[in-house]
Amino acid sequence: MSPKALFPGLVFDEYDHPLTVGYIGADPAYIIDDAGFHRYIPAEQIDRFILNEMKKLIQGNEGFLSEQAAKMLGTDDLFSKAMIQNQLKNIDKQFDMLFEVGIPEEMRAYLGMSGFKVTVDYHGQVLDVRQGGGISGDGDGE
Repeated sequence: MSPKALFPGLVFDEYDHPLTVGYIGADPAYIIDDAGFHRYIPAEQIDRFILNEMKKLIQGNEGFLSEQAAKMLGTDDLFSKAMIQNQLKNIDKQFDMLFEVGIPEEMRAYLGMSGFKVTVDYHGQVLDVRQGGGISGDGDGE
């Protein structure tokens, strides 16, 4: 299990209330307030679903994304582009590392400001992942 939730402040219930984060033993969980009853949903369940939705957007666009990332970093050379593209092609390894180190607070703030938002139901099923810029992916929670 992950030592911390990846998307605190970005996960909401069906009524647009942000979920808080707590722990089940040492494992992080998003807490859904169901009329005063607190439901603890393992964070990794929701976080993995979100990361898989992001992966779907990346797949097939690695070349373009690596080119744009290299430009943003000011390293617009073939070696840098190839390195970034390789990282994108092996995105699952990058996601595993995220579970170890977490997502920096600044990045989560940026995601929130850009419109990133996840909606879950009272069973922890992901209903919607709204990417920054209005891209939306409907999920079935599986």
